[in-house]
Amino acid sequence: MKIATYNVNGVNGRLPVLLRWLNETAPDIACLQELKAPLEKFPEQAILDAGYKAIWHGQKSWNGVAILSREAALKEVRRVLPGDPEDLHSRYIEAEVNGIIIACLYLPNGNPAPGPKFDYKLKWFERLTTHAKELLAGKQPVVLTGDFNVMPTELDVYKPERWVDDALFRPETRAAFKKLAGQGWTDAIRTLYPDQKIYTFWDYFRDAYGRDAGLRIDHFLLSPQLKDKLVAGGVDRNVRGWEKSSDHAPVWIELKDI
Repeated sequence: MKIATYNVNGVNGRLPVLLRWLNETAPDIACLQELKAPLEKFPEQAILDAGYKAIWHGQKSWNGVAILSREAALKEVRRVLPGDPEDLHSRYIEAEVNGIIIACLYLPNGNPAPGPKFDYKLKWFERLTTHAKELLAGKQPVVLTGDFNVMPTELDVYKPERWVDDALFRPETRAAFKKLAGQGWTDAIRTLYPDQKIYTFWDYFRDAYGRDAGLRIDHFLLSPQLKDKLVAGGVDRNVRGWEKSSDHAPVWIELKDI
């Protein structure tokens, strides 16, 4: 099974890019973030025409997450991260596919930090960590994936000294990711490439993509049942160079015997 995650940065505005990528790479499951579209504006028919079923949780102008499946049935489990009934941001959706729980998330950016947005980021992280622990306690294998808005280590960021005060790289953020992963999750891409520079995001400014001044902020965390099934993975970084593309590139993994 090939599973991908892609922050599309506007599903309607960048629909041609998304459809081209789906056609060229054909992931079995694709998790999307930052739809920037309300529920009724999600391009369901175009996705269906491309050969994918979809579930989504949209929000006007901001956020939004979706899970696409090429063949397997999608059974929605939840579309809200537990822990704060007053949080109305569309940042989480969870489905069962082929006996696996696929959790697609868009973790808050948190800038400027410190401040209320950073506090919200850390609280969201705490809620995610609590729910992730509950997922691990279940019997089903789990893939936790999406835009985490965190660079876990200095290897994951171009010129880390420039990012020390950024919400994506502050010690509190990295500590939160370490605590989450420490529950028993496997960071799939870093496991496959333990010492290599791997980026998933390049800013639009200052020719970041051309200079390869990137960040690794889109991640796959695998529950223990899936650790030994991981056989491949990577970043479709060429997609970042397409015309009118997102500032993120798709990230993917392959799991055997699923």
